Amino acid sequence: MLYLTESDVRRFLPINDCISQMRTAFADLAAGKAINQPRRRLVLPTRSTLHYMAAANGVYFGAKIYSTNPKSGARFLLLLYRAEDGAPLALLEADYLGQIRTGATSGLATDLLARPDAETAAIVGSGFQARSQLEALASVRRLRRVRVWSRSAEKRQAFAVETSAQLGLAVEATDSAEQAIQGADIVTTATNSAEPVLESAWVADGAHVNAMGSNRAQRRELPPDLLRRAAPLVVDSVEQSRMESGDLLLANFLPEEWMRVVELEDVVSGQHGRRHPEDITIFKSNGLAVEDVAAAGLVYERAVEAGTGSAVHS
Repeated sequence: MLYLTESDVRRFLPINDCISQMRTAFADLAAGKAINQPRRRLVLPTRSTLHYMAAANGVYFGAKIYSTNPKSGARFLLLLYRAEDGAPLALLEADYLGQIRTGATSGLATDLLARPDAETAAIVGSGFQARSQLEALASVRRLRRVRVWSRSAEKRQAFAVETSAQLGLAVEATDSAEQAIQGADIVTTATNSAEPVLESAWVADGAHVNAMGSNRAQRRELPPDLLRRAAPLVVDSVEQSRMESGDLLLANFLPEEWMRVVELEDVVSGQHGRRHPEDITIFKSNGLAVEDVAAAGLVYERAVEAGTGSAVHS
C-alpha cells in the first residue's frame, strides 16, 4: 500500500484531468456502475467532529475521513481499495484532493449548464476553494473578465493579483458582492456564510450559478427566491442535499418543489439541462465521496506509473 502526500496529489491531479474524472464518475452513477454513501458526522463535546463518506466506482472503493475543530482546522485522509478483491492500495493526504475535485465538479456543471458564450465570471469568496473554482471555470469557458469579492479587502485584492498571474486572466477585486455579480454570465459562491451572500435581483437572466460553500443544514449562500428562478436546479445528490444542503433546506421547499431538483448525473446523461438562453441554471454542490474515489484512483495510477509514494505495510 502506498502513502501519497499532498504534493503527490497536486502533481498527479491537474484540473482538466480531474474534470474528465468527474464526468466519468457521474456517468457511472447514472449508469448504476457507481455507489455513493452520503457524509456522516460524529460531533464531540469538544467541538471536534469526525466526518466520513464512502463510495465505489467499479474499479476502486474507498472512504474519505476527516476531522475538524474550530481551534485547529481540518485534516483529511482517504483510504483507497481495489474493488475486485478488497486489497488496500493507498492512503492519501486529501486536503488538495478535496479542493481540486470540488472545483472540477463545478467546472463540469458549468460546462454542461452555462451558456456556450459565457465569458464574464463572478467569484464570491477568496479562500482555499475559490481558487480551484476559478481555475475550473477557466478550463471550460473562454473567460474575458473575472470579478471577485470577499469580506476582506486585502484577501480579495491578493486573490485578484495572484489568479491573474496564474491563469492569464483579467481578475478584478470589487468593493461589493453586487458589483461583482451584476451582469456576470457565471456566478460562483465559495464562502462559509450562514446567510445568503447575494440577492436574486443581482443575478442576470441567462446566468449560471455554482454554490459550493455550504454543506451544513444550518448554512446557506443562496436566497430562496433565486433557487425558485432556476431551470434547472441541479445538485450532486438529492439524498445528500436532503441531509445537509442548507441552501435548499432553509428555503422550506414544498414536496412539489423538491420534485424540481435534479441530479448532476442526469445532466451528464442528457436527461436534463439548459433549455433556453435566458434561463438561470444553478448547481448546488455538497461534495460526494464518489468524486473523491474517482480522483484518488487517478492519483494512485499515476503514482504507480511514476514509481513514487512511500510503502506502507497493511
